[in-house]
Order: sequence, then structure tokens, then C-alpha cells
Amino acid sequence: MTKVLIFGHQNPDTDAIASAISFAYLQNKLGVNAEAVALGEPNEETAYALNHFKVDAPRVVENCANETTQVMLVDHNEAQQSVSDIKELEVLAVVDHHRIANFETANPLYYRAEPVGCTNTIILKIFKEHGIDIPKEIAGMMLSAIVSDSLLFKSPTCTDEDVKAAKELAEIAGVDMESYGLEMLKAGTNLSTKTAVELINADAKTFPMADKSVRIGQVNTVDVNDVLARQSELEEAMAKENADNGFDLFVLVITNILDSDSVILVVGEPKEKIEAAFNVTLENNTAELAGVVSRKKQVVPPLTNAFNA
Repeated sequence: MTKVLIFGHQNPDTDAIASAISFAYLQNKLGVNAEAVALGEPNEETAYALNHFKVDAPRVVENCANETTQVMLVDHNEAQQSVSDIKELEVLAVVDHHRIANFETANPLYYRAEPVGCTNTIILKIFKEHGIDIPKEIAGMMLSAIVSDSLLFKSPTCTDEDVKAAKELAEIAGVDMESYGLEMLKAGTNLSTKTAVELINADAKTFPMADKSVRIGQVNTVDVNDVLARQSELEEAMAKENADNGFDLFVLVITNILDSDSVILVVGEPKEKIEAAFNVTLENNTAELAGVVSRKKQVVPPLTNAFNA
């Protein structure tokens, strides 16, 4: 059997990286020759978690067909968010907590999707179902993913299952999840060293909506004004991304992790779909979205509805 590569989505966040690590560990325990890889370098938040728990970052790959024929996907299923040569590969398994779109396979596969806040909440269940113990460092990475995706349990995507899983993993990892979680999230808000291109693409995904291609990026911060101070260069970078990649609209969601609110910065057309989706009026290409912190639950669904109206 060839080695099975396991990876999360492009521009990986903490859940994408941690899911690949935890699910690859599980698969190896089940007798599968598996390796966790990544479709991009870890961000500062993820690097903090990897360093804290002394876990090596997965190697970065740009394609997979040159070294394997079989892969497993975690924390995503949509083809445009996956490895570039996904159509040349056999997908053996998917573990995810997002919508299902633009996904099909030639063969049957293991598919596990649940409406929880984090992929690692699901992976914890699979560990338990197989009676496999979780090492301290793997538990720490899984906890980090839940804290990241739930914004320390403040996101509307967070469920009771996520909180319960986090408590269990924190005990295994030997950390206080509140204090550790806040330090990890703060580590991810150091944006001063990022270029405008790095900032808008650090956590960005592409979504087909009606006949348009919409790019949605998200930045976490403790001061939205620090990001908006760079608005002109951000808009320039977003416009170039639109032109170079065929995006019709680029939406940057700037989220204050302390106040649990966001401001959106929009470049492209049709902007009226943004205004309709969130019942706002864009001023200088921006609008405040009170209480909005989740791209998956609070940004993508209303935008999709607006484009399909």
C-alpha cells in the first residue's frame, strides 16, 4: 500500500494543521501508512501551539500525485480549497465540519461530517470509537484547534460537544484551557510583520456563489483600527488578487477576538450583494458586523443566499 497523505485546506489554520496531525496519528495506529502534510506554512497562532507542545510542523506540499495515489482530507471537502491535483487522486476519507460542495468521488469512501465547531471534536470521537489513547502532545494540538475555531468558545459555531471535548483534551494535555487558549489566540494577532498580501491570504477561502467567485479572508486582531490603518494597501492587494485569480469579489473579515465583532472590507463587484446579505450600507468599502465572528456560520450562508436571490 502506498503512503496515504493527509492534509487540511489551503492557507491552513490551526484546525487544518492539527487535524492532519491527529488523524494521521490515528490512521497509523489503525495500520495505515499515513503522513500528515500541509498545503501551506503554519500561521503564528499554529506555530505557537506547535512550539508549546513540541510537535513538528507537517511538511508543505504543492501537489500529491507525484508521490501517492491516495489521500485523506480533513477540515475541508471543496475541491477549490484542496490540493491542486486533487482530481488525480483517490480520496479515501474525509473528516470535516463545513458545508459539502463541489465534491465527488469515483469510489466509496469514509465520510464523517458533523455540525460541530471543529474537526478535532469529531476526530476525538473517532479515537474513542477505536479505543486508542491520545498522547499528551497530540491532545494539546487538538485542544488548540478547538480553541482556535471557537475563538475560545465565543463563536456561534461552538457547540456543547466542542466545550466538552476541549475540557477532556486539556486534561490530557495538562494545560488550563482558558489561560493557554487566550495566549495562543493573542499569538495569532501579531500582524505588524505581515505584508498586505500575506495578511489578506493568511486565512482565505474561495467560494462559488451563483455565477461569481467570492474570496473571503479573515484576520483576527485585538484592535480593528490597527488593520484598517493599512486599508489602502490592503485594497490594492485585494484588487490584484481579484485580477490575477478571477475573483469577482474579495471580502476581508477583520475580527476583534476580545469584543467578538467584525468589520468587513470589500473590493470588487457586486457590492450590493454584500449590503443585502448583512443589511448594511458600505462606507469607504467597509461596514461593521456586530456579533459576527464566524465565516462558516455568519458570513458564507447569508452571502450565498444573497447571491442566489
